[in-house]
Amino acid sequence: MSLSTYLTFDGNCREVFEFYRSVFGGEFTSFQTFADAPPDMPVPESEKDRVMHVSLPIGSSVLMGSDSASGFGPPVVVGNNFSIAVDVESRERCDELFASLSAGGSVLMPLQETFWGAYYGLWTDKFGINWMVNYTLPTE
Repeated sequence: MSLSTYLTFDGNCREVFEFYRSVFGGEFTSFQTFADAPPDMPVPESEKDRVMHVSLPIGSSVLMGSDSASGFGPPVVVGNNFSIAVDVESRERCDELFASLSAGGSVLMPLQETFWGAYYGLWTDKFGINWMVNYTLPTE
């Protein structure tokens, strides 16, 4: 299991992560815009160039981020624009963490298989902390 920090921005994620990359060095291991999303994902044309997901390895950690998009999560509020991302080793562990940590909180995206090949869920716990859990599905 690993924990990472996931940051959310309101349109300037690309600028922020280019700055972090200039400071820490390295290369992005993932960089996708909302234009890369499946056609049935309802993102306004004006938001297609926003960052859907970026990953920047820093030492033994990974800093991840995205821009907000209409209809996907709450509006960005600086100070509340981060999540703790947990990558786990099994679908069962995903289910356990989701059930335990979301109890009494607010589920933003129930656990489900995603177009990026993961079993994934997103919630705010009863203490106001944003969480996401991810299990990468095996490829056949």
